[in-house]
Amino acid sequence: MNVQSITKEQAWEVRHTVMWPDKDFSYIQLKDDPLGIHYGLFEEGELKSVVSLFITGNEAQFRKFATLKEEQGKGYGSRLLEEVFLKAKNLGVRKIWCNARENKVSFYQAFNMKETTRVFTKSSTRYVVMELFFKQLKSSVRRHAAFTLLLLFKRAYNLSLVQSIHIVHLFFDIQRL
Repeated sequence: MNVQSITKEQAWEVRHTVMWPDKDFSYIQLKDDPLGIHYGLFEEGELKSVVSLFITGNEAQFRKFATLKEEQGKGYGSRLLEEVFLKAKNLGVRKIWCNARENKVSFYQAFNMKETTRVFTKSSTRYVVMELFFKQLKSSVRRHAAFTLLLLFKRAYNLSLVQSIHIVHLFFDIQRL
C-alpha cells in the first residue's frame, strides 16, 4: 500500500463513482478543491481510496473520503486516514475535523475522533461534526529530548557543542514542518 498526493481530478473520479454516481459529475467538485491537498491510497498501482485535506491555520478539515465499493473492508480507508492524520500533524495542524455521516460515527471513533454537538442534514443524510486534537509535546519534554539528542550527537560523532546544538535545532525545525 502506498499513500501519495494525487490530483483533484483523480479524487473526483473516485468521489463520483463511490459517493454520488447518480449525480452530475460537477456535484462532487468542491469550490475549494484547488486549495486542498488530495491524497490517494494505491495498491499495486491502482487507486483504491481518496480524501481531500483543507488546512486553515493550525486546523484542518478532511472531506470527500471515499473508498471504492469493492475495496471497502480491506483496511485501505483506515490506512489512508492514518497517513493523512500523520501528515496533517507534521504540517503543524492541532485540530482535524470532518462532517461524518451519522452511520459512520463509530468508524471515526476508532481513530479517537470525538463527536461534537454540531449535527446537520444535507440531501436527507444526517451528519455529525467530529474532531480530533493532536497532542503536542510539552516544553519540558521537548527540552529533555533536545538535551538527550545533544549529548548523543556530541558523543557519537565527536562533535563540538556548537555543532551538536546546530543539529538539534535542525531536528526540531524539521519536526515543526
